[in-house]
Amino acid sequence: MASTMSTTFKACSSTVRRPPSTLARGAHLPARSLCKPLISLKPLIRRGVRRDSSSRRRLVSARAAQESDEEVSGVVGGLGKGNANVQRILGFRQTDGAEEVPKWQVMVQLSKPGTWVPVVWGVLCGAAASGNFHWIEGFPRDVSQSLACMILSGPCLTGFTQTINDWYDREIDAINEPNRPIPSGRVTGTDVAIQAIGLLVLGFTIAINLDQARGHEFPTLTCIAIFGTIISYMYSAPPFKLKANGWQGTYALGASYIALPWWAGQALFGELTLEIMLVTLMYSVAGLGIAIVNDFKSIEGDRELGLKSLPVQFGVDTAKYITVGTIDGFQLLVAAWLFGIGEKWYGLALLGLIVPQVVAQIRYFIPDPIKNDVKYQASAQPFLVLGILTTAFAVGHNPYH
Repeated sequence: MASTMSTTFKACSSTVRRPPSTLARGAHLPARSLCKPLISLKPLIRRGVRRDSSSRRRLVSARAAQESDEEVSGVVGGLGKGNANVQRILGFRQTDGAEEVPKWQVMVQLSKPGTWVPVVWGVLCGAAASGNFHWIEGFPRDVSQSLACMILSGPCLTGFTQTINDWYDREIDAINEPNRPIPSGRVTGTDVAIQAIGLLVLGFTIAINLDQARGHEFPTLTCIAIFGTIISYMYSAPPFKLKANGWQGTYALGASYIALPWWAGQALFGELTLEIMLVTLMYSVAGLGIAIVNDFKSIEGDRELGLKSLPVQFGVDTAKYITVGTIDGFQLLVAAWLFGIGEKWYGLALLGLIVPQVVAQIRYFIPDPIKNDVKYQASAQPFLVLGILTTAFAVGHNPYH
């Protein structure tokens, strides 16, 4: 779910690192007192966005002008390409300072619908891995419940996560993306609190009802949703702010878009075993690599605000090889696991899907990870996502898993 879920990943993120999807982290999750995240939203109503220095504003204006001229494309095949309104609502494009945009569009943009895609995909993979999802025999129950799980993981919990992440990122966004809803002044702390709490309440309501509908003696989906909410809060908010630490933050992000949504989908229709949880967590290391890709363009702002992203810690040249190593290496480990459980054809299919990713890395990412990050992700990540689904089908096909 959004807690269990993410991740067609570039379309899901913009220049600044994105938070773990609640459900997808939704695993996009544990449970610490929920009142703490909610209570922590109180300051949103009282505090405004800190003003930047004149030098910082000049930097922001120059970047805004440059970004407004860029075309946006991504893992969803350039969805909305050429249509500024669609790009803006999906979170792929920021509003120009002179644009007048309806408030509802700004609030939707704040939840970054583009980031819901990998989480929804993760739920689908988990359902496939359960071996108990049926389009025909289970219609309409299985279909409607899977859609509810996707809404829980995407719009509700991932939307919640993105909303609070933008609030806690408001200072760095004022440097890197000043036209985002909060730094631009279009969204207030009160707006953030209302939207975040509303999405969270709706998400938990769906999770509780799904547990009841499936007859779960233990509220598995509700616990995943709570776990994802806690992880996403820890990712964005002080004093934890996992994103300030390169390894912890990027892995939390990767797991949120791969492991957590998978867990939600599989727990909804079948049994979630420890082995599968470990495999999806291993696959999430590949997601860690995807998360690093999104850090390269934020080096300047991260360094200025003391965030220890991997490109900041190791430099561009070293970080780009760490990135491709995690993406390729852990997919190869998953392929080896598929061969080990007797699913050689699925293992061969996964190997075939890794090849075009390597080609894209050599062609785009390694030469210039900052300039070519969008091209690389648009070219490579569809194959990574198909690889995740291939692994899910292998699990659902295997009688012992």
